[in-house]
Amino acid sequence: YLKIVEAGDGNRHEHFLEDGKISSIHNILFSLNRPTQGAINISTSDSTYYIQSPFGGSFLRMADQFSDTLLPNTRQALQLRSLYNVGTMRFVIPEPVIKGNYGVIAVSETEEAEVSQEALIVDISTDEGTIRKAILGGKGIAKFTDPITIGGLNFSLAFGSKVYELPFKIRLNDFIAEKYPGTEKSYASFMSKVTVEDERPFDYDIYMNHILDHHGYRFFQASFDPDEKGTVLSVNHDFWGTWITYLGYFLLYIGLMGIMFFGKTRFKDLSRSLDKIKAKKAGITTVFVLGFLFSTTAQDHAHNNLPSQAQLDSLLEQSIVTQEHADAFGRLIIQDEGGRMKPINTFASELLRKLSYKNSFRDLSPDQVFLSMMLNPPLWYNIEFIALDKKAENDSLRSIIGVPRNQKYVKATAFFDEKGHYKLAPFLQEAYATNTPDKFQKDFKDVDLRLGLLNRALGGEIVKIFPLLNDENNKWISAVEYRSGKYQVADSLYANFISNSVPYYLMSVKKGIVNNDYDEATKLLQAFHQNQKNHGSEILPSPDKVSTEIIYNRLDIFNRLYKYYALCGLIMFFVLVFAIFKERRIWRIATYFFKGSIVVLFLWHTAGLILRWYISGHAPWSDAYESILYVSWATMGMGLLLGRKSQLTIAAAAFVSSMLLWIAHQSWVDPAIANLVPVLDSYWLMIHVAVIVGSYGPLTVGMILGVVGLLLIILTNEKNKERMKINLREITVINELSLTVGLVMLTIGNFLGGQWANESWGRYWGWDPKETWALISIMVYAFVIHARLVPGLRGNWTFNFLSIIAFGSIMMTYFGVNFYLVGLHSYASGAQVITP
Repeated sequence: YLKIVEAGDGNRHEHFLEDGKISSIHNILFSLNRPTQGAINISTSDSTYYIQSPFGGSFLRMADQFSDTLLPNTRQALQLRSLYNVGTMRFVIPEPVIKGNYGVIAVSETEEAEVSQEALIVDISTDEGTIRKAILGGKGIAKFTDPITIGGLNFSLAFGSKVYELPFKIRLNDFIAEKYPGTEKSYASFMSKVTVEDERPFDYDIYMNHILDHHGYRFFQASFDPDEKGTVLSVNHDFWGTWITYLGYFLLYIGLMGIMFFGKTRFKDLSRSLDKIKAKKAGITTVFVLGFLFSTTAQDHAHNNLPSQAQLDSLLEQSIVTQEHADAFGRLIIQDEGGRMKPINTFASELLRKLSYKNSFRDLSPDQVFLSMMLNPPLWYNIEFIALDKKAENDSLRSIIGVPRNQKYVKATAFFDEKGHYKLAPFLQEAYATNTPDKFQKDFKDVDLRLGLLNRALGGEIVKIFPLLNDENNKWISAVEYRSGKYQVADSLYANFISNSVPYYLMSVKKGIVNNDYDEATKLLQAFHQNQKNHGSEILPSPDKVSTEIIYNRLDIFNRLYKYYALCGLIMFFVLVFAIFKERRIWRIATYFFKGSIVVLFLWHTAGLILRWYISGHAPWSDAYESILYVSWATMGMGLLLGRKSQLTIAAAAFVSSMLLWIAHQSWVDPAIANLVPVLDSYWLMIHVAVIVGSYGPLTVGMILGVVGLLLIILTNEKNKERMKINLREITVINELSLTVGLVMLTIGNFLGGQWANESWGRYWGWDPKETWALISIMVYAFVIHARLVPGLRGNWTFNFLSIIAFGSIMMTYFGVNFYLVGLHSYASGAQVITP
């Protein structure tokens, strides 16, 4: 047999041509070692293969991209593993002739994955007898066999997907795949412009989260062809089922929210019981110690030919511009790798944070540092400002590059030997080759990526400030990219401006440093701004948005907040402890002061989220960093809400919020504002994500209150037994209220996610890891809430203990799924290990 692979109908099919036989493939005859007039004749002679076709054509050899003409009615050598275009047929013969029997056979379970088609074996019986026939098919296949005649009757059979005929037609007029400015594969959206041909034809645009609903049929934008010339739509037909389901969902939402506000519910009973507990306490404040939970984290080989430290300091001083000019430079807009338009100030801030883990260097702002890098790149290869964490893994890194164990900052040249060889190269080859790098390899890769970022910044590749003329995707380039010949500019004046303006600007800046006169440099900055307005106004952010983003960068709200939350929360804990042993007016004043401070910090937290929302143009919970910010905000908000019943809850929530914000600013979380993927560009992002991620707040408060409850049990003795009992009961009631609120939000959020999925993809549930783990968390917390109904599981100790254990399911739903598992909700798809 000779294997022939073709895609005559757009789908890949394999055919086996038997030696000495003729076969019809899409009405074109093929023969193997049987010369036939009008057929594509293939013949073999020893190990040589020949082809003779009645039609002319061409072939392309895949291995080396060699192409040639196939002459009609001429015997030529057949090229294996080459794409032939002959008449209307495109085919490949991937391998030499093979020996064997052709037929349908049973396969084992382990072999099923390798089989592209299944088979159904049927017996067709008539009065004249029975014929057994094997029908190839399977999911997504609806191809009928050639007619079979038995006893004067014609049979045509098919095994596969059922075919539905629409009562109307849809014609594709155009398919538009819009990419983020300047990117090649980062799609902002994709849309099918169609015409519905019915009694009253009409045009419609189908794109993500914008479906076509006609006569009960709903069409969803599913995917598209790689060449962007064809579209794939998914369809369902379930008008009544959809609305009945949605009605059921809304009844569920109303019922769940109703238990918190109406009727004789346990939630209402618990709220009322808190007032009784408060009366019993008669001014006694809860004893609370959380010290063991808080743990503080983180505590020259120069070659003779390199500049001395004094020389480096002098060179650095000669490359520092005034803050005023640096601010003006920082407002210049660049286009990042993801197509986002942002001020240079944002990139400079991100660069400095990634390299030095700080927002400034020697009292210099990020804009001053980045401009200094552009003025004197070699200098910054020799300045010690690249931070190394004080971790055990980095001890071996320090050993490799030859710096002391206690040295926190190193220079880029430390990673190279005297001959310029990269010291990490032997280790990186293995680190990048494995899919499961260990901690040492992760640190090597992290440093390598940071050095690569520094190299691109010092080389000027990052400074993409020049819009390409008449580029359909609004691509912006840097002067370095243009001089490399990668991009062409027809306008000679503009080409000259791109090539020479940046070097001339840097010369003007150097003169300004010497003469303290930046007028010439400022005029060039204005020219850059005007050029961007002239040629890139379509995607240029407004001046107000640029100013807001720069203010946001300088305030660095969230990085500062975790320190302030921790400080106020911990001091408030101690004040409450002191107040228990001796009631004094100063403790009451201090409590109100720190409570007020936490309220102010929460308002600042809220303002930070609003600023980020305005800058990014979408709700601030679309990626890992933003979702942690939002969870910490929801946690603090729930703490303040429940704090009306217990001051302790506010202190606990402040501590948890500080820990979450501290996590958000670790090296494995990227705080950069990014563009949205198409499916997230929807109002559902505000509804579904806000509710389900917001539920983590009260559940986190419940976890920390569980810890508090267990501590109270530990600290109970004969002298304070009665007082502790009242305080423990208060904590447990607040804990149950918090978990109930969290469970209600988690459940509603999960069902809202089902609605979003149905509006985006036409299905409610797909067993995505996030969906599955959210369901598991709902079941876990439903058990915790109802455990009191089981006689053996009643009691304060059990409930508080379960509220801590249950939080493991939230940790898996949030961190585990996002960073370990691959799915629609994953941020890193297994790239990061954050178990500690």
